[in-house]
Parts: sequence; C-alpha cells; structure tokens
Amino acid sequence: MSRERAGWKKGMGDLAVILLGNALYALAAAAFILPNGLITGGSTGLALIARRLWGIPVEGFVALFNPLMFLLGLLVLGKRFALTTLVSSFWYPVIFGLFRGIPGIAFPLEDRLLAVVFAGGMIGVGIGVVIRAGASTGGMDIPPLVLQKKLGIPVSVSIYAFDFAILLGQMAFAPREDVLYGILLLLIYSLVLDKVLMLGAARTQVKVVSACYQEIREQILHTLDRGCTLLHGETGFCRNPWPVVLTVVSGRELPRLTRTIQEIDPDAFLVISRVSEVRGRGFTLGKVYRQESEGR
Repeated sequence: MSRERAGWKKGMGDLAVILLGNALYALAAAAFILPNGLITGGSTGLALIARRLWGIPVEGFVALFNPLMFLLGLLVLGKRFALTTLVSSFWYPVIFGLFRGIPGIAFPLEDRLLAVVFAGGMIGVGIGVVIRAGASTGGMDIPPLVLQKKLGIPVSVSIYAFDFAILLGQMAFAPREDVLYGILLLLIYSLVLDKVLMLGAARTQVKVVSACYQEIREQILHTLDRGCTLLHGETGFCRNPWPVVLTVVSGRELPRLTRTIQEIDPDAFLVISRVSEVRGRGFTLGKVYRQESEGR
C-alpha cells in the first residue's frame, strides 16, 4: 500500500510539473514572442513553411502534424509518455488562451533582444521541466526524445538542429532580421534546456594514485560514506603496482575528500573531472550497506 501511495504521489507531482512547464511556455509566447513579432521553430515554424510552399493553412498543418508526432511518441516512448503528452496537448492551448486574455500580459519592447532573452529562458525552463517529468510539450519536441532513446543524441542538440533548419527554411519569405532573432532565441532556450536537464545530476569524479590507497579507500567508505572502485594500475616510472581509487562525489563533498587525501598522502596524484550524470547506488538508487566479507 505504501508503494502504491508513493507511486500516486510521484504521479501527481509529475502532473503538476507538466502543467507548470507548459504554463511557463505559454506565458513566454503570450508575453514576449507574439507581442514582439518573434519567430520560432517547432511545428508552428513548419506550418509557416508549408503554407508558403503548398498553401496549407497553419491550423490544418498543426492539426495533422501534432497527432502524427503523438503516435510516434506512443509507439517508441510508451503509453505513459503518450498519456502525459496528451495532458500537455490539452493544457497548453487552454492556459495560452487564458494568458492572452489577461490585460497587460503582453510586453512589446523597443529592444527586441530583451524579449528574445526572456522568452528563450522561459521556454528552456518550461520544456526542460516537462521533459524531466517524463513528458513533452508535443509536436516537434517528440522527435528529439525519440532520437535520444534510439541513438543517444542529447535532447538539446536535436531540438537546436531541428529548429535551426526550420528557421533557415523561413529565410526565403521572412525578414532576415527576424530569422536571426529566431536563431538567437532557439540558441538561448536550447542552452537553458540543457542546463535544466542536467540540473542536480552532475557530479565530480576523482581518481587517486597513491601508495596509501588502502587508507584512502577506508576513509572514502567509512568516513565520507561513499562508494569507490579499485582499478588495476601501475605507475609509469617506478612500475609500482598501486590500484587507482575511483570515486564519485558531490561538489560539496569534494573539498572534504581532497583534504582527507592530502592528510593521508601529501604526494598523492589526483585527477578531478566533472561528469554530466551518475546512476546507481548512492545516487539514483538508495544506499545498501554490507559487510566487507560479503563482497558483491
């Protein structure tokens, strides 16, 4: 029962995040994009190209294209994804219409660059939190998620590439200044999106080469309460068979770890690097404590 309750709470939390992310996206469009005449990529950008080339109405193209992308997400990404994306598809036009009806919500600015910066930041955060909740805002947000699952291509890279191509396609009939603003807009929200997707997931990897590797291992396991791995290693000059101690810690734990290692062995050789994401025990899974004699 407790597991079911936890699952229900998580589902409700994800739903709230999806609604919030779409609301932020809609607010960016209502407050900055439309009042300042900015152009974007996505299914709307494709619809503008289709209208120009084949005379297809924007509403008709979007009405056909978005369901096709929804079916693609259902087939490749699963039923849960499709359900949450359906929520986005219903909620976005509703909240967008509400925002459009609020007097004073629009921010027409003399400096359109400010509109680009604010809209890009809001869209990046909005799309990012929706994707982190396991959903999408629909339309052209779905192909990047499919590419990430099938080919491992980062979502932000795919979104930027698709939107950049769509904006270039509009260059034939839109003012070039508008296209350049559009490219800057997608660059900003792609960068913000990437930061949001990595928020809280990045960690620091530390490799230690030291004759006191056993003491360092003990301190990491029992004092810092972190796991570590001993990699087979041999020093290059003296050919000493010293295992390399590998561990992953948070940014807050790093100063304590380096100070502890220096106290044990001032001559220890450390390699410290930033990793974008860590999965496993102690990070995405709960810690499990075992007796050393049990092994693994």
